[in-house]
Amino acid sequence: MSLRNASLAGYFILVVSLVLLVIQNAIFAAGVIPIFVQGMAVIIMVWARTTFGRRSFHAGAEPTQGGLVTSGPYKYIRHPIYASILYFMWAAIYSHPADLTILLGIIGTLGLSLRIYAEEKLVVVQYPQYEEYAARTKRIIPYLF
Repeated sequence: MSLRNASLAGYFILVVSLVLLVIQNAIFAAGVIPIFVQGMAVIIMVWARTTFGRRSFHAGAEPTQGGLVTSGPYKYIRHPIYASILYFMWAAIYSHPADLTILLGIIGTLGLSLRIYAEEKLVVVQYPQYEEYAARTKRIIPYLF
């Protein structure tokens, strides 16, 4: 499987998981802390998208032109948009724990992990300095993972 196809598969798996959480009425959090986490996830998403600039979204995760972005939330985590999706999704699952929602969370996380893996392999080809950036910046959780 090519990296582009792996990225597309990961994206598809994530989207299906999220849609099924919506169908289960389990996409929005309940309770002060989970709602706070979802609110912060939205703020991180907007901050990351704004920092990334006018570059377009590529379903296949092809690297965009314009240089490696390492400012804004990218200074702290390599994938702030993906991280915000995970934060949002898991806050919802925490609020609606059930075998199905947990399974959808695991499947969605695996899909997103596949996409991250493929995207990082594609980005390092276009931006060799990505390896040094990756060595000092965590993927999803600042200073941890």
